[in-house]
Amino acid sequence: MSDYAVVNPATGETLATYPVVSDAALDEAIANADAAYRTWRDVPVAERAAKIRRVAELHRERRDELAAIIVREMGKPLAAAEGEVDFAADITEFYADNIDKITGDQPLEILGEGTAVIRRSPIGVLLGIMPWNFPYYQVARFAAPNIAVGNTILLKHAPQCPESAAAIEDIYREAGLEGVYTNIFATNEQAATVIADRRVQGVSVTGSERAGSAVAALAGQHLKKVALELGGSDPFIVLSTDDLDATAAAAVEARMDNNGQSCNAPKRFIVADDLYDAFVEKFVEGMKAQKMGDPFAEDTLLGPLSSTAAAERLEAQIRTAVEQGATLVTGGTRDGAFYEPTVLTGVTPDMDVYREELFGPAGVVYRVRDEDEAVRIANDTSYGLGSYVYTTDPAQAERVADRIEAGMVYVNCVLADSPELPFGGVKRSGTSREMGLLAADEFVNKKLIRVAG
Repeated sequence: MSDYAVVNPATGETLATYPVVSDAALDEAIANADAAYRTWRDVPVAERAAKIRRVAELHRERRDELAAIIVREMGKPLAAAEGEVDFAADITEFYADNIDKITGDQPLEILGEGTAVIRRSPIGVLLGIMPWNFPYYQVARFAAPNIAVGNTILLKHAPQCPESAAAIEDIYREAGLEGVYTNIFATNEQAATVIADRRVQGVSVTGSERAGSAVAALAGQHLKKVALELGGSDPFIVLSTDDLDATAAAAVEARMDNNGQSCNAPKRFIVADDLYDAFVEKFVEGMKAQKMGDPFAEDTLLGPLSSTAAAERLEAQIRTAVEQGATLVTGGTRDGAFYEPTVLTGVTPDMDVYREELFGPAGVVYRVRDEDEAVRIANDTSYGLGSYVYTTDPAQAERVADRIEAGMVYVNCVLADSPELPFGGVKRSGTSREMGLLAADEFVNKKLIRVAG
């Protein structure tokens, strides 16, 4: 059986399998990407922008088809799948619209006579290793900025997303970017071969700590630039609010995003003592209200996890937490790949779940005495991706945001990602930035050109 297969997590049915690329075809793909780079890097930016914009247009034209694919592949509710296609189109279009900014010279003020600029030049073929949880969005935020600056892409998608992977390649081909973007159904061993190849200049990984560590080690061995976007266990800090109902609703909405399988979703809810009891009540009520069922049904809010194995992992984490003394307030039941919304309290630092990422519809609520304790618990993690702060005090918001060890802080809002905003973390959550103008700086030669007076 192929490593690449569409297995509907809602039913367990294998819908399609795709053959792994042969070693000869893989070498040909690398050669074609390298040859395409030699031409693409010299294409005028206006022409590049037009083709990238066409990619965005094709996403929108094929919205229904693309959305249905990822509902089948990983169980995302249909409305969320449609929203992901829209966001991928928006991200792609952003780089078409801003191509002059990301490729233009940056003048430098110099001490002597003459001029100096930083000129951003592409570096060549890049390998992207992408995850299953956002099959279109993750690819768009890697591919679009790097193609805009003149690089070419080899894309290894998650083994459970072959249909969406093929659909993305079809879009790039139709937009006139054959060779500039190439999908490869490669094994992990073949991906290692790609990273080692002298024609490949860098690799970007979005995925688990384990995958990121393995790829980073291999990239380092071959002196290749690597960008890492890894896991997260984001804190959601509630210090004060003038609308607790809205705050709790935002907490539920953010935790349930993508069936709870979002790296930058809040997973630890850290609540001031005077709000704690009421928050837990409202949060639990909101979690229970999430209608679970067929992801194609219009009224479904929570579909299955990406696979039965993923649901079993979450089930084991929750079971261990309870065995170690945590309180299961609601949830904790699995049915195949479906896992009901779950809330834990009473978690202490000696429990495994205190330091784990819960990748599914489950959250932990902590009671804290004050701002200092909230920040301490928020930072007491090996992760540092996103974070959320709710407070009515602007000075406190600024102070807490400054103290949190994370790549992103959202104050009094959730699900506020946007194409112009950089995405990324610190600590074991990663080493790079995607989206925004910063994304286009990851894989370029920032070349100094100094001209004498």
